[in-house]
Parts: sequence; structure tokens; C-alpha cells
Amino acid sequence: MNSKQAIWHLFSAVTASAALAACGGSDNPPPPPPPAPVNTLPAGVTHHSVTDYSATAPGAGDSAATQDLLTAGLGKTGLGGAAPAYADPDHPTALELRRGALYGNYRGILDYSANGGYGRLYGPNIDVDGGDTLGEGLIPGKEYIGSIDDGSGNKRVVVAVQIPSSFDPDEPCVIAGPSSGSRGVYGAISTAGEWGLKHGCAVALTDAGKGMGLYDPMDDSVNQIDGTRTTRTVAGALSHFAANIADNVRTLFNVAFPNRLALKQVHSQMNPEKDFGSDTLKAIEYAMYALNEEYAPINSGTSHGISFTADNTLVIAGSVSNGGAAVLQAAEQDSVGLIDGVVATEPSAQPADASGVGITVGGTAVNTFGKPLADYFTYANLYQPCAAQAAGAALAEVSVYNYMGLTGMNSRGVNRCTALAAKGLVSGATTAEQAADALAKLRAYGYTADNDTMHNSHFALASPVIAMMYPTGYGRFSMIDNVCGMSLAQVDASGSVVPVSATVKAQSFASGNGTANGVPATPVYNDSVGGARSWQWAVSPSTGLADFALDAALCQRALVTGVDSVTGAALTAASWPTSAQSEAVRAGIGEVQLTGNLRAKPTLIVAGRSDNVIPVNHSERAYVAVNRRVEGAASQLSYIEVFNAQHFDTFLPLSGFDTRFVPLHPYYNRAMDAMWARLKGGTALPPSQVVRTTPRGGTPGAAPAISAANVPAFAATPAAGDRIDIVGGNTLAVPN
Repeated sequence: MNSKQAIWHLFSAVTASAALAACGGSDNPPPPPPPAPVNTLPAGVTHHSVTDYSATAPGAGDSAATQDLLTAGLGKTGLGGAAPAYADPDHPTALELRRGALYGNYRGILDYSANGGYGRLYGPNIDVDGGDTLGEGLIPGKEYIGSIDDGSGNKRVVVAVQIPSSFDPDEPCVIAGPSSGSRGVYGAISTAGEWGLKHGCAVALTDAGKGMGLYDPMDDSVNQIDGTRTTRTVAGALSHFAANIADNVRTLFNVAFPNRLALKQVHSQMNPEKDFGSDTLKAIEYAMYALNEEYAPINSGTSHGISFTADNTLVIAGSVSNGGAAVLQAAEQDSVGLIDGVVATEPSAQPADASGVGITVGGTAVNTFGKPLADYFTYANLYQPCAAQAAGAALAEVSVYNYMGLTGMNSRGVNRCTALAAKGLVSGATTAEQAADALAKLRAYGYTADNDTMHNSHFALASPVIAMMYPTGYGRFSMIDNVCGMSLAQVDASGSVVPVSATVKAQSFASGNGTANGVPATPVYNDSVGGARSWQWAVSPSTGLADFALDAALCQRALVTGVDSVTGAALTAASWPTSAQSEAVRAGIGEVQLTGNLRAKPTLIVAGRSDNVIPVNHSERAYVAVNRRVEGAASQLSYIEVFNAQHFDTFLPLSGFDTRFVPLHPYYNRAMDAMWARLKGGTALPPSQVVRTTPRGGTPGAAPAISAANVPAFAATPAAGDRIDIVGGNTLAVPN
């Protein structure tokens, strides 16, 4: 029994005793009992369906009986194999899409290779004690699907509550798992989902306003909540997302910008990140509703009563990346005590005010930290392709880690150096000197030496995508605004816009991850010399060079700073971008920043020291320091920083990543284990510390198999040289 349950039972007993005492010795009849509480949906939530996924072993077939909650009937072997096929690729069923979505999302945030640890250190077959005892690892149970709306009909946040057959009503627990990145409702299935289901807990998954809301204005088609494809009109209230544009405007837009696409997180005009926390809390409330529907007795006609509440149900909010940001935001907003403990791994933790705090690493002060995500991404997007050419950052190996070299992008990186130098944004007469200056600028802006060689692959695979998506979303711009001359579209090998195929759209709920990563949408620079081209191939009008759309990157940077990225002059109503556009973006950024007040909830934050997507100086380190400034001695936050770990575990099977980095996923599981032990048994959380891991090494693409020795556990009493401490008031001291 956890502490919340003990308090609940004590309260019930005291209440009953008081009632008996009040009635005893009196001739007056007792007052009539109050009406029994009735289970009702939380405000703003619509319940869509409940399905029993009862499979206990892998099998073929398109029915709920052939699927389970965790693996959709694929099991450990299926999740580790090829993507499941569709009977009719152009018209997949909702169940086929669910299977594909669980497959894609499970693999999307962990290393799915056997040498990387799948099936040995973690996976459906691994039990809660780390033993390989669960076979294919299917977990049967019921899944409730609902959606959250604000009354506008445009929000439509999807929630899936999974209740395993092993759920124990006498020891109720809920694990909240908002999706990572831009993923859909199953985006935390391999983290919060797997951990919670294996512990017999209900799991509250939510897309938190993101997901594969793919809208095509050419035919006005949308993904529905269940993933199937139809028109906006037919979908109605079941549409996941459609751009808010009138038909006559849509017609004109299609003529001027044919074959463009919109994504929900980017173009919903709602800045969904501001509601990450409230959506997570609402998902927990929906989970309580689902549990009461399943287990509470009927007390009024056909209505169930209320047996499960925040007072007697243990709740852990635990997720990664944007999901990590969501659980922190939820904890900060949790004024009614829904959440008992928080686990945030590699979160985008953007403190609103980092004044009065400091960070030191090995005794050396960090001068730039605590910047918002849109700030450091638009900065990195300017300098990374040039910095990747610098000595100490340039790579010669043939590997995916050297993505720019592997794909022939380095010549355009040189062009970026030339163009930056011409605009006075880097110094030096040679490419080597310009690249060295670009790398130095990134170091001075909070990136670390661990990130030097990562700028290559992370620019090629992430930065231009994020620099387009997030300012657009923060500013609540429509797809027709084409902010900074950018739009989204499917492109061919030359970067030219092409129509998106019906097959790709039909399968997008399962194949896409909500970002503009090319599946199917890619950022396109409409103003490229010679016509619209994807960012990889665009030629900037101001330079005449194929320089990765530098003009657009400068505009995106100005949206965040409010000044011209070259001259430093304040933006105006006539500038590009306009001052009003920048003000909208900066207001949106302000809406998503965090206070650092976790309401004294037990919290574990885990970060990879080498994270190039969410740099630790701007996110976790800064947030931990701010939390101490805000909460002081009341803080129950522990911070774990893992050496040789970076943001994308799903990159680890790729050559060059496999030799350099260890997975962060085992540390998510260990953090959840530690929080469980803290809440169930009172075991202290591990103190703040660094964890010194050992990369696998070897030849890129053929790294030896990982072992437990590569990823040591947290220390209950870390060595003095491994402790992370708060010193001098509010300075976070991190060891080398």
C-alpha cells in the first residue's frame, strides 16, 4: 500500500467512525445519505471507444483479438523485424494502422538492434527485474480512446488509456506518458507504456496536441483520430487536424503553391506546446474515468461510481524529450495533487527566468545557458554546416555519423561559410578560419566540446526542420503565411516539390512521426533561385549560392531575436520578417517556458551529456539550477547526467553512432524504477550525479554487442568526483 492509499483508508475509517458517533444516543433519525458520486467524463474530454486487445501470442489477422496493448500482436520478434504490411496499401484499416503506429513509435525512440541492447537489456521480453522471462512480451488489456478539446473543435488532442489485464484494483497506479518529440498518441509506448504495463499500471498516453495530423489542401484530406484517411467534411469531429482556411482561400493557395502540406504541431495555430502540461493532467483524469468504468460498482442505474481518485491511486508522470517537458509542465501546474512523482529524460526544459543562477563544469563557469529551444536552434541552424568543416569537428570516416560527407553536403557547407563571411557573421579569409570561428561561436553559445563532431549529422538530420517548425508553431502562423518563405511538401531527389502519393498519405499515421523529416513533409524554400526547392538544395537570392537556404535561416533567427540577423537593426512593419511576426513568435515562446516550481514533488531528470538536440546547458542543467533557486530546500529534484549519451537512441544502430554512444533508454527505466521504489517503499532517490559509461567502440557499423558494463547503474552514494551539487547558493556544479 502506498502513502496515498494509506491516507485514503484512514480517512474513510475516521469518517465512518464519526458518522456512527453522531448517530448514537439520539432519538432523531439520521439524515439521508448524500447522493452517491457518479463517474463522469472530465470536462473537455470526449470518449470515443474502448477495445479489448486480448492477444497473448503473436498471430496474423485484422481483429482486436490478434493485437495486444504493447506490441499490437507483433511481439518482441515482430517489433525487431520488418515493418508490418497492409492488405491494401492504399486503404489500410484502423487496426492495421494501429499496428504500424505501435511498431514505428516503439522503435522510434530506442535502439532496436540486438547488439545495441534490444531483447537483452530491455524490450518486451525483459521483465521488471531485468530477466529474459517474458517470451514475446504481449500484454493483453483494454484501451480507451478519447480526445481533449477546448470548445473550438480544432484542438482534438488524442488520449489512449491502456489498462492491462494484470491491473490490481487494490494497488491502483497510473503512468502518464505524453508523447516524445512531435509523435502521435503512441509516442511513449516504449517508455511510459512498456514500463507501466509491465508494472500492472494503467497508462495514460497522449499526443499533447502533436502527432500525425497531416493535412493536404489539394484534396482537403485529413487523418482521422484512428489514423484512417478521408476528407475534412467526411471526418467532421473525428478529424485529427485540418488547416483553418476557407475553401476559396485554399483554392487560391493551391494555384500559387501547389502540392504543399500542413502538419498539426506546425500549423494548428494553437501553439500546442503551451498546453503540454494541462493535456497531460487531463489525460490522467481520463485514466481515472476509465478505471472507474472498468472497476467501480454501478451505483445509479447504469452509471458507475467513483472508486479511483488522485487520493488513492499512485500516479507517476514519466516521459522523454517533449514528453519530458510535458511532465515537468504538468507538475508545475498540478494544483490539485494528481501527480505523485515525475521522471523526465532528456526534456526540453526551458526556464522562463534563469537569472540569479549559475552553472560550472569542472570548476569552470558556463557563460551562456538557459536559452529557449527556438533561440538555440535558430542559432545552431546558422552556424552548424560551416562549423562541421572545422578542424576537430570535420569527419573523414564513411558513416552515417558523417552524414554531410556521406551525402555530398560538405560543398554546400563550404558555401555556407562563404556566405556567412560575406555578411560579416564569421571571420576569416579561408574556409578553415571561417569554420573555426563558426565552431567557436557555437561553443560560446552553450554547446560543448562533446557536440563538436555532432554538428555534422544533427544539422543534416534535424536543425533546419526544427528551425522551421517551432517558430511557425510558436507564432501561430497558418500554412498560407509561408513564414520566411518556407512551406512543407514532399520532394524528389533533387529537392523539387512533387505531389504526395495517396499511398504515402494513407499510411502516414503509422509511418510519420509528426515532424517535417521527409515522411512525407520536408521544409521547402519557396524563394529559392530557379523555383521552390527543399532546404538541402535551395539557392539563396542574396548570395546566389546553394547554401542550405541561408536567407530563410537568417529570417528564422530574426523571428526569435526581434532584430535583423545581419545588421542588428530592430525589425519593423516593412522588414522581413516583420516586427509583428517576431512579436508573435516571442510571445509564443513565453507561453511554453517553465517556472522551475515542481511543488516539492519527487522528481528525477536524466540527461545525456552529449545531447546536441537539447543541449544540457540550455535545458536540464539550467532548469535544475532554477528549481533550486525557486524551491530551495523544499526541492526533491535529483539530476542524473549520463556520459556518452545523446538525444536519439534510434540513431544508435547507425554507423558511427553505434561506436560512440550508449543508449539512454536503460536510464529512463532505472529512473522509473527509482521513483517507484521512492513512492511505494520510501527508498531515497539517487543523489544528483554523473554516470560514467563506456561506449562500445569498434568499427562504425559493426560495434560489438553492448553489455551491462557499458551502462552502469546509478550510485546510491556517488563518489565525490561524480556528485552534482548546488554550491554558493544557486550554482549547479557538474564534474568533468
